[in-house]
Amino acid sequence: MSVVEALEYDVGALKDQAAQLRGRIIEMCHASKSAHLGSSLSCVDVLTAAYWHVLNVDPSRPQDPDRDRFILSKGHAAMALYATLAARGYFPEEELKTYNQDGGRLAEHPPANLLPGVEAATGSLGHGLPIGIGCAMAGRMQGKNYRVFALLSDGENNEGSVWEAAMFAAAQKLDRLCVVVDYNKWQATGRSNETLELSPLREKWAAFGWDAHEVDGHDVGQLASLMSEIPNGSGKPVAFIAHTVKGKGVSFMEDDNNWHYRAPTAEEVELAHKELGLK
Repeated sequence: MSVVEALEYDVGALKDQAAQLRGRIIEMCHASKSAHLGSSLSCVDVLTAAYWHVLNVDPSRPQDPDRDRFILSKGHAAMALYATLAARGYFPEEELKTYNQDGGRLAEHPPANLLPGVEAATGSLGHGLPIGIGCAMAGRMQGKNYRVFALLSDGENNEGSVWEAAMFAAAQKLDRLCVVVDYNKWQATGRSNETLELSPLREKWAAFGWDAHEVDGHDVGQLASLMSEIPNGSGKPVAFIAHTVKGKGVSFMEDDNNWHYRAPTAEEVELAHKELGLK
């Protein structure tokens, strides 16, 4: 049985896992007094679908040359990635308590060569997709069948390097490459479409030669199904424009950009846990 088959949970279990991850992320943010909570919560369902249903990975063999690659290009959401990797067994969950502490491995943005499961150092936006393209090209040259997934923020689509990479991927017909854009409609200080005109975002990716689709970024079942189908027969790299809500899962955080920099109090952590159905 493959790893993917072994982790083929039902949608209810995936939703429960996403709630657990959101609770842990909120705890990490409170303990570290760090930023980017809203951005981490918006992409949890994508990470849940990927790591509990889609990716062919083995946490006991993080450098397996045949593994699927998942690159968190929006590195400011490192809390979400760390919580996911720990829950999947890449490193002890106890280590999450060291997030953003001096001397620890869990930096505020993913570091290179420190943590198993972290494929690339990211956080300077616009780098994850080019790195993912390099991985996809290497796999093709080596005759391997692994897939590459890159999770981008919507603000990251402001970067010219993203579109140069997109054109290259389309020209090379890298159909084992998939981008998921976490389209939560916010950037650090304002609405995404007030910073640069991203919309219509799906049509932009399609115009650059990708098989582009709009999806509900919180429908973990739909995400799991669609991401599992890569390559999907189109002969093109695939882009999912995932419509999400910043701060998803907690009513007083949702679509409130103050949580881009705010950390929750102990009382707010407790309230959030109650809303998530956690003890």
